[in-house]
Amino acid sequence: MGIRKTRELFLAGLAVLLLVGCGSQDTGEGEGESGAVAAEVPDTDTRRGTPEPTPEPVRAVPEIGTSAGGDRRVLILPLPDSNRTEELQGLFYFDFDQAIVKRQGHAELNKHAQFLGSNPRMRIRLEGHADERGTREYNLALGERRANAIRGYLVRQGASRSQIEVISFGEEKPVRAGKDERSYALNRRVEIVYR
Repeated sequence: MGIRKTRELFLAGLAVLLLVGCGSQDTGEGEGESGAVAAEVPDTDTRRGTPEPTPEPVRAVPEIGTSAGGDRRVLILPLPDSNRTEELQGLFYFDFDQAIVKRQGHAELNKHAQFLGSNPRMRIRLEGHADERGTREYNLALGERRANAIRGYLVRQGASRSQIEVISFGEEKPVRAGKDERSYALNRRVEIVYR
């Protein structure tokens, strides 16, 4: 009876692990709110299996600036074949306990994807965040799901996965301290940082 019970517990645990693993795909769906897990796609040359040298930044200025309202802009300087300067939104917000990319962010994300697709040596980091509700571990996972949802969207629009690093800070780096809905809403975000 003891071996049978152990086997049943093992199989149940395995099933839970499989379900959790399947739920962490880039589906754009999410759950609750909580600190810093990183998931980076290594830059490797598949022909030789050796790391690519770190490229020098093209002509993007990662310095942004966050205003009191939580607005963050990324300045993209003119490229050699272009004469226009573009300022793009660098913050994307999420609903409570969700990792679904909002439709109002699609136009700006399309511009980021187009820029990345045109500049294959450019790299970005997607920093996922959550509000303080939920456990630290849950919020770390939620921040990662949010960043992965943005990455999935950018890849579908023409960016390369190898250009995008994902990191989650969960609830550890709030933009605004407070226990009101406005503060929570500003902290449920993904920030795009050009490197």
